[in-house]
Amino acid sequence: MSNEIEERKENNKNKNNISIITGDPKKAIRKLSWPIMVSMLVTFAYNLADTIWVAGLGTESLAALGFFMPIFLIIIGLGNGIGAGANSLIARSIGAKDKKKADNTAIHGLLITLIISIIAPIILIFFLNDILLLMGAASVASLTAEYARVILAGLIVLLFSSVGASILRSEGDVNRAMNVMVITAVLNIIIDPIFIYILNLGLAGAAYATLLSSFISSFIIFYWLIIKKDTYLNLSKESFNFDLGIIKEIVFIAIPATSEIIIFSIVSLVINFMLSFIAGPLGVAVYTAGWRIVNLAMIPHMGLGTATLTVVGAAYGARKFKKLITTYNYSVKFGLSISIVSSIIIFVFAPQIAMIFSYSETNLIPAISDFLRILSIFCIALPLGILSSSTFQGLGKAFISLTLTIQRALVFEIIFMYIFAFVLNMGTAGIWWGLSLGGLVGYLVSYIYTKIYLREVKKVYID
Repeated sequence: MSNEIEERKENNKNKNNISIITGDPKKAIRKLSWPIMVSMLVTFAYNLADTIWVAGLGTESLAALGFFMPIFLIIIGLGNGIGAGANSLIARSIGAKDKKKADNTAIHGLLITLIISIIAPIILIFFLNDILLLMGAASVASLTAEYARVILAGLIVLLFSSVGASILRSEGDVNRAMNVMVITAVLNIIIDPIFIYILNLGLAGAAYATLLSSFISSFIIFYWLIIKKDTYLNLSKESFNFDLGIIKEIVFIAIPATSEIIIFSIVSLVINFMLSFIAGPLGVAVYTAGWRIVNLAMIPHMGLGTATLTVVGAAYGARKFKKLITTYNYSVKFGLSISIVSSIIIFVFAPQIAMIFSYSETNLIPAISDFLRILSIFCIALPLGILSSSTFQGLGKAFISLTLTIQRALVFEIIFMYIFAFVLNMGTAGIWWGLSLGGLVGYLVSYIYTKIYLREVKKVYID
């Protein structure tokens, strides 16, 4: 009897989750976004803990972490890309009331994750030294490789935790995805100094701590999805039917979504190369530390973006286009209210924030502070770009999202950085100004294009 009661409670909870993503869009965005924000915040927290503890090892170790950042972004991009592809298709299937396809999509998402987790590390480890030299990391190549090899060897747990959490979020089950990340983040923050300093593993210790935490989150998510099976989606053998069409649909979104992260990595490579030429490891260390704070400012908008992707996907699957447009407009207004406040905080408290990353070398404080104040302009416009990309991913039109990212990152940001740093001879400050103003212009272009696109959708399907 008790098992039947528990099963009934779980079914009611799952139905409630589905009713949220298919109901009032404003309520859905509010309910879905904050647990996702918390999940991403704690994920960032243990990545930030790596940077803070590694800073105690000196500038070279911090620079080595910075040189690995583009590669790590690609790894994160793989997980986010597959997760976005599965999330979008699952949400659209739920909106269209096709649960069988939603179940099958979730299984295919995990299957793709497993394959990539085997192939990608082999390729990256084989070419690692060449990649590091190409990035300009010759002075700290051995330190960077020490960290990188550990992370790449445990790629499966990093990707599975990301894709598994995306599957939970696609059915509106954001709270459990949040809870597991909170637990593992706290664990990582605790064991980081133990692995780095007490066990004397140095930079590699930070990598081991990250993998251990990710393993625990992966195991918990695996238990919920595969063993306990108390989710709305059914990931059983009976639900699996190999479908090349589903793989294509996931990959069709995953490739552009992952490519966006690769583009961010390319920009980081360009920035590291410019900084190596202008300021050496010191400039890379400033960028590494300061960009972590910019990433922190992105988290609320990434949470809003994931919620927007899910709600837009469900609305599109149900052919409710007015609800789709309402979702985008509300998310942007919500995001702007957050970005304005966070940018003001970053600008005012830049010196205090810089001290977190400079407790072992105080000469970094003024440089990091200048970086943060200039990039606070960039942070204001974050929701305009992130939420536009998420909307197109929810619609299944990820290549439009990719195009918008290309024009911002590879056109405006790189061109502006080159002009400010070299043509106007502003040096390191020119890179910061070029990155900030180039991003601002690119995000505005993304917003304007999305508004025009949705206006045409309204004309065709609503008017």
